[in-house]
Amino acid sequence: MKRIPYFLISLGLAAFLIGKTTVMSQGVLVAEEDQYAKATFAGGCFWCMEEVYEKVDGVISVVSGYSGGQLSNPTYEQVSAGGTGHTESVEVTYDPTKVTYQRLLEVFWRNVDPTTPNAQFCDHGNQYRTAIFYHNERQKMLIEESKKAVESSKSFPQPIVTEIAPASIFFSAEDYHQDFYKKNPVRYKFYKWNCGRSQRLEELWGKP
Repeated sequence: MKRIPYFLISLGLAAFLIGKTTVMSQGVLVAEEDQYAKATFAGGCFWCMEEVYEKVDGVISVVSGYSGGQLSNPTYEQVSAGGTGHTESVEVTYDPTKVTYQRLLEVFWRNVDPTTPNAQFCDHGNQYRTAIFYHNERQKMLIEESKKAVESSKSFPQPIVTEIAPASIFFSAEDYHQDFYKKNPVRYKFYKWNCGRSQRLEELWGKP
């Protein structure tokens, strides 16, 4: 019986103890989560964007939070007051072998009104502006390409004003905001309908 080299056994044991799922890559044990990528989007109310992205195959997790501002560790009350420069956003962790960044961009555009500055549907203020925060130059290139594709394929009465900016520190929102659409389905559906989100998206993009 061929013996497994001791150093491989040690690596496997260490990975098990740490609690990480591992895969073999060129003969080396690699943590599976290291193969994942991140994307950050601001599309108005983060409750709604969280629901949208959690339903995309290949998405591992979605966290509601705040991006693009100056204040460190902002609270919801501070951000919602509009003075921190942050916008409500979601940080998406995804598996690039199962879903492309281009697909995530398609989902973004079809779930926002990109023509309204400092507002989304019934929510108004700089903290509700639309934005895509890129994590590397490739993401930036793909964002710009997707924006041009949207502009050429749709005839909007106003120009697209969605911000494209480098990702800065992402601050997670308070626990009660995470998975809000699951924890408080009645309140969530009431808010979403009264805000006119679905109605405006259908007007802009057609039926899903």
